[in-house]
Amino acid sequence: MSSLTRQFQDFGHSMFVAKLDSARTLSSILKAIHFKETATCFLSSNGLKMTVEDAKCVQGNAFVQSAIFQEFSFTEESATFKINLNVLLECLNIFGSKDPAQHTALKMCYDGYGSPLVLLLEENGVLTDCSIRTQEPEETLDFDFCSANVVNKAILKAECMREVFAELDMTSNVLEILMSPDAPFFRLSTVGNAGNTHFEIPSDSEMMETFDCQQTQTNRFKITLLKPSLKALTLATRVSVRLDTRGFLSMQYMIRNDDGSICFVEYLCAPDEEFDEENDVEE
Repeated sequence: MSSLTRQFQDFGHSMFVAKLDSARTLSSILKAIHFKETATCFLSSNGLKMTVEDAKCVQGNAFVQSAIFQEFSFTEESATFKINLNVLLECLNIFGSKDPAQHTALKMCYDGYGSPLVLLLEENGVLTDCSIRTQEPEETLDFDFCSANVVNKAILKAECMREVFAELDMTSNVLEILMSPDAPFFRLSTVGNAGNTHFEIPSDSEMMETFDCQQTQTNRFKITLLKPSLKALTLATRVSVRLDTRGFLSMQYMIRNDDGSICFVEYLCAPDEEFDEENDVEE
């Protein structure tokens, strides 16, 4: 029995107990939403969700299902707390190993409201533990984004989307997304002082795995709000782009872990109100 396992047994009666053979699995997913200092953690029997928000306009969510963990135990219906994401990521990478073949075993424990999140990490027989203070959670934004209100949806290969964003001018002010049942079908444009850049993807393109478009829709989003989502794009194998009746954007990233398991990261973003107001005036 390893020293980590023996210490872990001491936490057997904690509200939340979870084990991962590789801390990199959790670290990689959390880095995909690491654009602010703190995150809100939601625990349930289904797994854990980390939420990061900025400017009340964009929200990043990382989902790690309970099946991803080698061990997962949660004795309550739900629990929520705020945590310093900078500190959590530093702890998960405390051994500093960059060798993909090197795995750091991780075990996490949480005793409930006011208790710290305790991490036990072991690599090559070296054991360390970290106790991270949890904070009172703040109310997170409810974007009220539901499938019933989605009017346009596209699922694309992430590799192709990475190429598209490499071609676009990310120093521009806004990203414009056009989706239409007819040509050009799916178009991404950057609009800024240096000019406009367009990239069109036909509905029958090899890049496109699914294209379900009910009506022509054009919305603009501030690029500064969407730039953090590129972290998730670098890890993803597929990307789902959805727009609802209000023009709100959902970008879901399917990420395959080293062990073949699947996690999801979602970014929700409100449309640029200035552009919407201009359209209303024109109409």
